[in-house]
Amino acid sequence: MKKGRGRTGRKRRRKHSQGFVDGVNCSHKLEYIRLKKWLKDRGFEDSILRPAEFRGNVLIFLLMAGDRIISLPEKCLLTTSAVLSSYLGGYIKKWKPPVSPLMALCTFLIAEKHAGEKSPWKPYLDVLPQAYTCPVFWEHHTVNLLPEPLRGKAQEQRTTIHELYLSSKAFFSSLQPLFGEDTGTVFTCSALQWAWCTVNTRTIYMKHPQRECFSLEPDVYALAPYLDLLNHSPNVQVKAAFNEQTRSYEIWANSQCKKYREVFICYGPHDNQRLLLEYGFVATDNPHSNVHVSTDTLLKYLPPLDKQRKAKLSILKDHDFLENLTFGWDGPSWRLLTALKLLSLGADEFACWRRTLLGDVISARNQQQTWKITTQICNFLIEETQRVLLQISQLRRSQENLKPQLALVEMLHLEGLKILQSSAEGLCSGDVATT
Repeated sequence: MKKGRGRTGRKRRRKHSQGFVDGVNCSHKLEYIRLKKWLKDRGFEDSILRPAEFRGNVLIFLLMAGDRIISLPEKCLLTTSAVLSSYLGGYIKKWKPPVSPLMALCTFLIAEKHAGEKSPWKPYLDVLPQAYTCPVFWEHHTVNLLPEPLRGKAQEQRTTIHELYLSSKAFFSSLQPLFGEDTGTVFTCSALQWAWCTVNTRTIYMKHPQRECFSLEPDVYALAPYLDLLNHSPNVQVKAAFNEQTRSYEIWANSQCKKYREVFICYGPHDNQRLLLEYGFVATDNPHSNVHVSTDTLLKYLPPLDKQRKAKLSILKDHDFLENLTFGWDGPSWRLLTALKLLSLGADEFACWRRTLLGDVISARNQQQTWKITTQICNFLIEETQRVLLQISQLRRSQENLKPQLALVEMLHLEGLKILQSSAEGLCSGDVATT
């Protein structure tokens, strides 16, 4: 494209700059110039993607369906092969019990970040976040505002990282000959937390052969500089895989992207709880989103004196019907309704529990009771969500440092409220699709 001259040219360039919807072209920034040069030295050919300034997004000038979005040569990927070829390789190979592929990548990231200017991976490290917006990075009382089961999973992740740190201390100490200072000051728990989140949020799936120097955990990680600037949208389709012929990781578009608009890829059909837990963001209007119903909530509205209550719960547990019970945009899920139908069986209907799990209608009384309890649970969750939203609003006024975390929690609950209100309207009118 030729640049215009004079006032007309300035107008045209300004228009193009403004054309980056919700973002500003930042290809001129030094960190991105260095990253592109670093990638080019490793065989990457300049693509039509351009980085823009909003949450690390990448924009594209024009992309038609079937076009290749990006092709990243194997030499640009950070994998366990690259780690084993580095100064860490010998230490990893002789360490017993073997470290996991994930731990090898985390150790390398921490060591390279500590190396600073001396690290050959510095151009990539410079564009990585210094901290992440995943719940594992949050304050405890912010995590407590999350809905279940997300709150429990976030706490599990925090525990996992802490236990991984404690179990890896001896391995970190074995690396002392590589450092001029105590490894305890390099490989801290917060450093491991950062490295773990880097791998967890930015890695692409790439299967590697099993190696004896690693534990038996799957070796499926690859960090992909520049490619990992692409953000997620649940409404796009792409093909992504490692091309054995070209020895490159490639992403192809299955849908058209408009000129000067952000180009997205899809990380998978994840609901917003999963996206927040694993990647640290919430997608607006996510068709996969839902509101989970915990077992405790389920039992709040069931007759406490039901003599078959324990047996019913045992059946649901044995048949995996106590997990993933949800309200979605179309109303209560089939799994939720099925669980409630079984729990609502009368004493004279209990023998029909197998038919209930298959989706059969047992009786009009059972149907009405199930519908009633479903509505009660939905209304209870609406009230609970509104209560938490009020709590978040109050905290945002008093806890300035927590605003980014609280904003994400608020987005999650606001979406949940929309889903529940839509479900309540359907339940009230009797117009609900159970999926």
